[in-house]
Amino acid sequence: MVDPSRRPPPEEPLPEPLGRREFEAILARLVREHERRGDNPGSVRCEGCRACVSCMFCTDCEACHRCTHSVRCRNSSALTHCRDCDGCHDCAYCVGSERCVRSSYLVSCRDCSDCTYCLGCVGLARKDFHVLNRPFARAEYFRILDALRGELGLPR
Repeated sequence: MVDPSRRPPPEEPLPEPLGRREFEAILARLVREHERRGDNPGSVRCEGCRACVSCMFCTDCEACHRCTHSVRCRNSSALTHCRDCDGCHDCAYCVGSERCVRSSYLVSCRDCSDCTYCLGCVGLARKDFHVLNRPFARAEYFRILDALRGELGLPR
């Protein structure tokens, strides 16, 4: 049985004729109502999250979808074990990155896609072991990352 407090309110009929002014007024009202709600439908054990859908074990995230074990992420989907990311999709173990897709182990990256192990990179696609958009051997990449870890506030 559906919880009565979770039922949507009965819909009012659309005005006839529906013109631009009426359309924009109804849309603006719907946006305001959505932003005020802040619930987390379909989410499990999320703490401090707002407007997240189908997320699990996240903390302090906002407007995320199907994320797991992520912290302080916003406007993202399909993240796992990410922290402080915004507008990312299908990423894992990323920190402080924005608008990245299908990537893993990024730190402070922007607009990267299909990348792994990148630090401070912008606009890369299908790259691995890069620092500030420059390629490095795997061992050298981790040496640089370890040297900057404390200054960037990254956990070990």
